[in-house]
Amino acid sequence: MSLLVKAAAEGEAIVTVTPQSANWKHVGFAARRLPAGERRTLALPADREGCLVVLTGTVDVRIGERSWSAVGDRTSVFDERSPHAIYAPPGSLFEITASTDAELALASAPATGRFEARLIDPAGMKRSVRGTGANTRYVCDILPETEPAESLLVVEVLTPAGHSSSYPPHKHDTDAVPDESVLEETYYHRIDPPQGFAFQRVYTDERDIDESMAVGDHDVVMVPRGYHPVVMPHGYRGYYLNVMAGPRRAWHFRNDPAHEWMIAR
Repeated sequence: MSLLVKAAAEGEAIVTVTPQSANWKHVGFAARRLPAGERRTLALPADREGCLVVLTGTVDVRIGERSWSAVGDRTSVFDERSPHAIYAPPGSLFEITASTDAELALASAPATGRFEARLIDPAGMKRSVRGTGANTRYVCDILPETEPAESLLVVEVLTPAGHSSSYPPHKHDTDAVPDESVLEETYYHRIDPPQGFAFQRVYTDERDIDESMAVGDHDVVMVPRGYHPVVMPHGYRGYYLNVMAGPRRAWHFRNDPAHEWMIAR
């Protein structure tokens, strides 16, 4: 099975990854388009929490007795501002009405229901810069481990044209906290301009997984384990939304020792 999940070019459903389709236990991900004026419901299973990220556009959202109006204000994921997001506990029903054309992402992972639904305001999201030179990229922590959730970790990254990202190659597939933790991960890619592509490789030390992919706009790359660097060609900016979850909610990673020299000097 390929780790690359190709996006649908038309229709509301863009791409979907379930634990069953990915043959893993924790991460679920779906992206969809919602035309202006349309209303949809998205349901979470009774054993999975969710994080709805309004990638672009503006929507109204209701979950039970709670509601939020005018959620989202970006026209592009490449806008230099953080997204709006909504956390929801297991069994929640998102009732969503689009005020404008919108692109939505729904991440999910196992949970028991410890936390209530809430708006994750962009003003409270940490923005940071990682790397130097052609390894510079721009990070927004949407739902980091410092914020309430049971399993989910959600982050978005902007990578300039000609830059590498998730680099040096790192992995998080071994239970050795605090040195490394076990986390499944999805990468939801957007490309600017959209006819471009990114390169992503997923590989293990043993090379029992070693897949290199040309990734198009809206495609998803699944990372069950192993290292997973991304490279943007000249002329094309990259965006990806990461969803991570595993047996414990902690992000600890190990760099590929063969490439760690570039940050050790």
